[in-house]
Amino acid sequence: MTDQKLVFSGMQPTGGAHLGNLIGAFSNWVSMQEDYQTIYCVVDLHAMTTPYDPARFSRDRLNLAKMILAAGVDPERSLLYYQSDLPQHVELTWILGTMTGMGQLERMTQYKEKADKSGQNLGLFAYPVLMAADILIHRVHAVPVGDDQTQHLELTRDLAERFNSRFGEVFPIPERITPEIGARVMSLQDPMAKMSKSDSNSKATVFLTDTADEIVKKIRSAVTDTGTEVRFDWKEKPGISNLLEIFAYFSGRSIDDLVSEYHDGGYGNFKLAVAEAVAKGIEPIREAYEGMSDDEVSKVMASSAQRAAISADATIEVVKQAVGLG
Repeated sequence: MTDQKLVFSGMQPTGGAHLGNLIGAFSNWVSMQEDYQTIYCVVDLHAMTTPYDPARFSRDRLNLAKMILAAGVDPERSLLYYQSDLPQHVELTWILGTMTGMGQLERMTQYKEKADKSGQNLGLFAYPVLMAADILIHRVHAVPVGDDQTQHLELTRDLAERFNSRFGEVFPIPERITPEIGARVMSLQDPMAKMSKSDSNSKATVFLTDTADEIVKKIRSAVTDTGTEVRFDWKEKPGISNLLEIFAYFSGRSIDDLVSEYHDGGYGNFKLAVAEAVAKGIEPIREAYEGMSDDEVSKVMASSAQRAAISADATIEVVKQAVGLG
């Protein structure tokens, strides 16, 4: 029996995976395989809370799974499955929902933002409870979260503590893991906004399926200030600072080292160097992605779901006993 802590993380299949997903999530998912027992999930039920096209949604689910594998998540070392393949997520959601306060959900920042864009619905309102169930269904010890997910983890911890207090010690209280790298990757056209799959400006986002030529064009057209000095300063030079963080990730060099080399060489040379480093870094991921068949990926996901169901079933059995349903 391993002494490694259990970790869970998930991602919604809404559009193509991009640079921010690689640096902010996939890279950390791969590295965490060294130190933790890792469970990763394509959280497709969450993606249904806003309007979508079913045919495209089906394709997006498979493509995200394929990209996660291409980025280096090893199905022999990690569980990787579709959330919808394990109904235990939804079953636990209902039980947790009976002890979740309406006020807690009304205060969720992301609900307010998404409800304004997509209209209010129960799924959107209650999805933080499903997110809590995603984490607690495997009784994990830790979750990697960025600043925009802090509220959701706090709700999860609160529900776990509330359940344990009322029904007995069933759930570990999950800790927060703050990723060492890639806390944020900003839009190439608006460095004050996060890079997004759904940005209407095609130049704003570098997708992991982009060719080298496409990457060079996008990064060379990245919005910067009117100066020529390359230095790291998010307040005065957010565009350049964003590119420096991206460059540091792909080159393996420190930001200070990069600033020293490119400080007074002009933005053109700097952007080209960033673009070449990004293109070189993404190439093996894109090639691995293109080399995987749909059937191959589907078999991996189905096999992993069977293994994940063993863990989820064990939790549901204990929960049902605790709440009087056993």
